[in-house]
Order: sequence, then C-alpha cells, then structure tokens
Amino acid sequence: MEEKKVSKLFMYIGIIYVTCLLLSNLIAGKMWAVTDSVTLPAAVILFPVTYIFGDIFTEVYGFKKARMIIWMGFACSFFAVLVYFITIELPHPGFWENQEAYAIVMGTTPRVAVASFAGYLFGEFSNSMVLSKLKVATNGKNLWLRTILSTVVGEGFDSIIFITISFLGTMETSVVLKMILFQYLFKVAYEVVFTPLTYVVVDIIKKKENVDTFDYDVKYNVIGGR
Repeated sequence: MEEKKVSKLFMYIGIIYVTCLLLSNLIAGKMWAVTDSVTLPAAVILFPVTYIFGDIFTEVYGFKKARMIIWMGFACSFFAVLVYFITIELPHPGFWENQEAYAIVMGTTPRVAVASFAGYLFGEFSNSMVLSKLKVATNGKNLWLRTILSTVVGEGFDSIIFITISFLGTMETSVVLKMILFQYLFKVAYEVVFTPLTYVVVDIIKKKENVDTFDYDVKYNVIGGR
C-alpha cells in the first residue's frame, strides 16, 4: 500500500469506526442503571468498539494510518457537536412543543464536550502508541496481550479524563472515583470478551490487504510527520 493512498477496505472500516464514535457521543446522555449502586453512561455499550477498531487499524496498517483515522473521528465529532448546537439555537415555531426535549437529547455543555474530546484524543492515541510499540517489541506475537494492554492504558486515560473533567466538583469525590472505576473495568472487560473476534477480523484484513505493518522507524508525533 502506498503511503498516501488507502484501500476501499480501509475506507469502509474507517466509516464504521466514525459511525460508532458519533453514535457513542449521541447516546452518552442516557444513563444505564447497571445495579442499584452502579450507573454507567449508555455509551459504554458501543464506545469500546472504537478501541477495538483502533487496535485493528494500528495492528494492520500501523500508527500513521491509525493517527489519520483518530483525527478524522475527532473532526467528525467536533462538526457533529457544532451542528447540534446550531440546530438547537434555531428559532422554533410556537406549535412545536419538543424544543426542550430536543435540546436535552442533542445538546451538551462546554465542560462535557471538552471532557469528551480530551478523553478521546488521549485515550485513542495512547492506545495506538502502546499497541504499535508492543508489536515491535514482541515481533508481532501475542496479539491478545497487546490489544488488552493497550486498552488498559488507553481506556484508563479516557475514563479518568472524561469523568474527572465532566463531574469533579459537581458531586462527591467518592462517587466520581466509583464512576471512573466501574466504567474503566467495564471497558477493559469488553475488550477481553471481544478479543477472539478481533483476532478473526485482523487475520481477514491482513490476508485481504496483504499488509502487516511494523512501526520500526515511526516517531510518535500525534500531529503528523514520520
């Protein structure tokens, strides 16, 4: 694969990745009462999929291609939030009684938006970097170990950053810490459960694309360059 080109398969996977990310942001406002004492945002049922796809991008195509997809996801998420804000602020007719409900579902506070974007960037990039480095260190062996360890790091950053920025100071610190812990454990467990499927998808894509990238000379610059 040439450096500046991507395949149709890469494009299709990228579309699925961005779709999962946008849907995760949209459903994040719904709270899920897992038990009487454990509450998680509904996004946890879908958002971990983006980490699985992040693993696939890095494992097959390398960090630089994964970086491109991560920034694409960020740009699409930012654009979506901007469109939601604009549509909420549009004047509505007097007979339309759903403005408040629409604003609640589609809207977000600047604090939560910043938390979401920061958690996403730190989490996804750290996930990709760790997996990329471990692939070189292990000579491409033990994919299960690399995907799980990279998720442990990436989801750790995401959970801590998102929940801390979003809720610290608005509720008791003990509650915030509990939210971080349970969300983190759920996401890591999600990765572990879907590891066999990750193996299957990675194997299919590598054979289909005839590519298996090792980032020997990559400088982990999240902005661009080598």
